[in-house]
Formats: sequence, structure tokens, C-alpha cells
Amino acid sequence: QVQLVESGGGLVQAGGSLRLSCAASGRTFSTYAMGWFRQTPGKEREIVTAISWSGGSTYYADSVKGRFTISRDNAKNTVYLQMNSLKPEDTAVYYCAARRTLGVLTQPTDYDYWGQGTHVTVSS
Repeated sequence: QVQLVESGGGLVQAGGSLRLSCAASGRTFSTYAMGWFRQTPGKEREIVTAISWSGGSTYYADSVKGRFTISRDNAKNTVYLQMNSLKPEDTAVYYCAARRTLGVLTQPTDYDYWGQGTHVTVSS
């Protein structure tokens, strides 16, 4: 069982930056693939970015390439999402997710564990 807790959300102006963190419980974090998803009202949850257990492989949605960076610190049981050049369309609830597996996972149904979400609002 893994518990995930996101933090770092908030209100930021367009063009600004935020760093989200997702802290995981347990001693096997380094064996988990991790992902960040986002969701807005009335829309399906969508992949933002994902990272393999080692951090050696990553995936980015086209909409965030060049602006967002995912990273992980297995010693701290934490995965990060650095968001730069934020746009109003990035406004959403951001969720981190985990599954104990190799590789990079991009579908919500691939993941077993989810955090409670953190709100990000980008004003124009």
C-alpha cells in the first residue's frame, strides 16, 4: 500500500512558475513508476507527465513539453513537477499516481494509487 500526498499548488499569474511535490509513504518508492495527471470540471483526467522508477525514462504531453519537468528523489520518496511558463489553460487539479512496475505509464487506468490532488490556478 502506498499513500501519496501532493503539495505546492496555488494561484499564479500567467508566465509564472510552480513546483508541485508528491510525497509517498513506504520503503519501496524506488520500485514505483510515477505520473502526474490533471483534471478540470467536466473533462477526463489527462496525463501531464510520467517517470520510470529509476528516473531514466520520462514522458510529457505535447501541451507541456518544454515547460514542465518531472523529477524524482528516491531517497526522499518524492516526485516533483516543475511547471514554468504557466498558461491559464494549465489551470486544473493536479494528481500524482503510482504503480509498482518498470517502464513509463501514461493512462490513468495503468495506476494503482492516487493522491488527493492539489489545485493549480493560473490567472491571465
